[in-house]
Order: sequence, then C-alpha cells, then structure tokens
Amino acid sequence: MIAEAGFERHAQSAPRPVSPTEERNPRTRDIDVVSTAEMVRMITDEDAAVIAAVRAAHPRIVEAIDLAVDGIRAGGRVHYVGSGTSGRMGLLDAAELLPTYGVGEEMFVPHLAGGLNAFKRAAEGAEDDIAAGGALVADVGPADIVFGIAASGGTPYVGGALDVGRARGARTVLLASNPFAALAPKADVPILVNTGPEAITGSTRMKAGTAQKMVLNTFSTAVMVRLGKTYSNLMVEVLATNAKLRQRLVRLLTQATNLGPDVCENALAATDGDLRAALVMLVAGVDRSAATRALAVEPGRIGGPSVRDALATLGIEPA
Repeated sequence: MIAEAGFERHAQSAPRPVSPTEERNPRTRDIDVVSTAEMVRMITDEDAAVIAAVRAAHPRIVEAIDLAVDGIRAGGRVHYVGSGTSGRMGLLDAAELLPTYGVGEEMFVPHLAGGLNAFKRAAEGAEDDIAAGGALVADVGPADIVFGIAASGGTPYVGGALDVGRARGARTVLLASNPFAALAPKADVPILVNTGPEAITGSTRMKAGTAQKMVLNTFSTAVMVRLGKTYSNLMVEVLATNAKLRQRLVRLLTQATNLGPDVCENALAATDGDLRAALVMLVAGVDRSAATRALAVEPGRIGGPSVRDALATLGIEPA
C-alpha cells in the first residue's frame, strides 16, 4: 500500500498495485445466493457510487475538453483508442455525434482493437498488440488528441497509440478506472476515475463501463457546445434523416423562438431544412439571405459561426 513505511524508498522496484477493478468486492460476495431483488439492489448500489467517482475527476475532464476544443479549432481530430468494452464506448460516443451534432470523422475518429467486427464479437487478444495500436495514429500531428480508454489503465494496444501520439507531437488523454494506471505517465491528461471493485470481480463492463460512458458523454457534449453546435441547450445541427427527427427540428425551433409550429415549419421549408439558418431568420427577423451571410464560414476557420455569433453580427441580443 502507498501509505506503508518505506514505500517511496522502494517505489522503483515495488510491484504496481492491482487495479481496484480486479479486486474482490466484499459487498457482493453472496450475490449468487441472495434473492433476485437483493441481487439487483447490490448491483445498483455499486452503480450509485460511480457518480461521485466521476465528479471527483472533474478537473481532469475539464482539461481534456479544453485540449480537444483547441486542437479541433486548429484543424486536429480526437482519436478514441480502446479495446473490448472501453473501445466500444469510444466507438459508440463517436458514432452518436454524427446524427446529434453533424460531426463525423473530420473531428472524432474511433479505433477499436480488432476492428469493427470486435464491436459485436469479442476479440480479446487484440488488446495486447502494441504495434497495432501505434499504427492507428501514425499520421497524427500536434493539433490531434489521442484519447486512450482502458479500464485497467494498462492495455498495451492503448499504450502503443499513446506512445506514437506523443512521439508525433499530439496531445494525449487517458481514461481509466485505476488510480495506479500504468499508462498514466504517457498521458498529458490522465482521467483516473476510481470506481473500485466491480460487483462481479473484473467485469469492467459494469461500473468502469458506466464511468466511461459518463465521462465520454460529458467530454464530447462539452466539446460540441464549445464549438457552437448548440443554441442554449438546444441541438442546432441535428441530421433529420427520419420523420421523428424532422419533427424534432420543428420542436427545437418552437422551443427556441416560442413561435407556432406552422411558422417554424415554413422557416425550415424556406431554408431547405437548415435549422441554424431558420433559427437566425426567426429570432433576428431577417430573410434567408441575411441569415446565411451571418452564418458564413470565415476563410481559415474550422466550422462556422455559432447561432449566437450570427445573431450578434445582426445586432440581436437573444433573450
């Protein structure tokens, strides 16, 4: 243990502590003999502790968000790298950004050990391939972020990516559920969420996976907000690929403007479904041409002005 006498003197040779995710949980030792109701209580009680663990990591999450925003504005991308559940969480987070914010691999690139087939069929051996992890990010540069995700914080595949990322000048982030993560020194920003032992020993798809989902949701959502992908707390770059989402566009406009659905539908029709332009038209009381000019991308800028930027250009102070 760290607190034991002589630890610092022998830290170089002492074995690294076992990850808390691999320890046996004393609170769930009887999980296989209790009632179903008691089993559910045990599992959900463990899950309840995840929120506090994530909250304790807030300062590092903030650092990672600011790093990513600066990198993307400079033309870089965020590369999620992980294996097993960790890699699937990264893949899921990146995939959901496209329909929600209109953002794809030009900003967020997910890498899963074993490739896409490993999303539905485990490829556990792939996590040991250091070279494969490094090869994924062989073309990154100083504006890019290599974001490793590893519950134990020691996955060789992730370590390979972090090493190559650092060598090429990229900034690096590690998300792990182990305060003693072996890969932490390779990360500019180590986000170490101590979720403790799992309800089922070593099953990191449980609390560790929940923590990963929470952190990644917070991280990518905050990055999108900082990049102007929302207006207040409303999504303004939704890809309306089905009837439900087309209805959502109308609802978003009514929520933002307090105008009736008919007025909002007409504005969307006038802008060929461009929610941002329709919103600027309705709030500023201008035509499509003026709204489009206010939203025009400046030469050399990554992404266009936010809706608030466009309204400010038109001299409008939103309520």
